[in-house]
Amino acid sequence: MKIAIPVNDKSMDKGVCPSFGRAPYFLVYDTETKKGDFIDNGAASSQGGAGIKAAQLIVDNGADALITPRCGENAASVIKTGQVRIYRSIEGSIQENIYALQDGRLSVLDEIQAGFHNHGGR
Repeated sequence: MKIAIPVNDKSMDKGVCPSFGRAPYFLVYDTETKKGDFIDNGAASSQGGAGIKAAQLIVDNGADALITPRCGENAASVIKTGQVRIYRSIEGSIQENIYALQDGRLSVLDEIQAGFHNHGGR
């Protein structure tokens, strides 16, 4: 399984980025090979549509699951169309979130946000 996670830093010891579309990077971690690649999120600096562009990046990289604290409705639509399941992240490191997903301890993210649509972050 390939797991995508928005991150601020290229380190497995850091936490999950609170922003999905504006995260500087995504980690795509393969649970079979136990290897991860950090991918630059070009959508982070977009004037608009960052969530949709970031979601397409996740789908294009073959992710089966996304771990994130929140996701906008337009991005969630792209992700779900790409057959990617969305899970709510927990407090802790990226590695702890990966373990939690593998152990079945993460809940499905079903509270999809309306999105910020250029109105700034929370």
